[in-house]
Amino acid sequence: MDLQKTKKLNNGVEIPYLGLGVFQIKEGNETANAVHWAIEAGYRHIDTAALYGNEKSVGTGIRNSGIDRKKLFVTTKLWKDDMLRGSQMKAFEKSLKLLQMDYVDLYLIHWPVAGKSMESWKVLEEIYKSEKARAIGVSNFMEKHIDALLHEAKIVPAVNQVECHPHLSQQPLVDYCKKHGIVFEAWSPLGGTGGNLLDDPVLKKIADKHGKSAAQVTLRWELQRDIITIPKSIHQARIIANTDIYGFELSADEMKAIDALDKNPQRSGPNPNNMDF
Repeated sequence: MDLQKTKKLNNGVEIPYLGLGVFQIKEGNETANAVHWAIEAGYRHIDTAALYGNEKSVGTGIRNSGIDRKKLFVTTKLWKDDMLRGSQMKAFEKSLKLLQMDYVDLYLIHWPVAGKSMESWKVLEEIYKSEKARAIGVSNFMEKHIDALLHEAKIVPAVNQVECHPHLSQQPLVDYCKKHGIVFEAWSPLGGTGGNLLDDPVLKKIADKHGKSAAQVTLRWELQRDIITIPKSIHQARIIANTDIYGFELSADEMKAIDALDKNPQRSGPNPNNMDF
């Protein structure tokens, strides 16, 4: 099934190209239902984080779906507060407890923290060796952050999850990650809450040609760039609609037209280069 198409990480683990992101989805039924609907629609990849405060409901939604845990790819993340106070391992164990899981498929450092990223990465390497995380990686790391990490790391991050959409194509970082064998993953792939990306006339024109929505065209653009993408929604119809991205292909000219929408440094979230934790 195309929806469950996967990409191989640098350690051989397979990650589905399309996942459900749950940032800013409320703990409780809102998250549990979104996760359940996504799995019902064929998603096999769920992305959460300690910061989101909804790990427990992600676990509930997975259990309510009745799916075999081994058929899912679940990601969660280490928040900066636990990095600053040196409680990285406790934070990971808490995430497992909330998810009610024995392991996660991917554990990420959520943001680079000056003076704490390397210390935290060493803890993630321990977690990986314990087999409680099938893969480890980073999120919101720019080239300079990864360079610093690779200077001492024994394990190369499997993934770098960063804001990425047509208004912020991140092509230099995509190329950098590819060079180092790090899979690039997009958060906020549809431009972020309150953004106007999906009203762009270029996207609408391409969408009309293919009989698709601007959101479907955007997700297709990311897939054709070999990027893992995790759109967020609490609406069952949109969760299902976001899966309809495999029955068509964007031409080289259409890809270039979308590439040209890049407005770097326009972002919906913070710039990792300017964060000072």
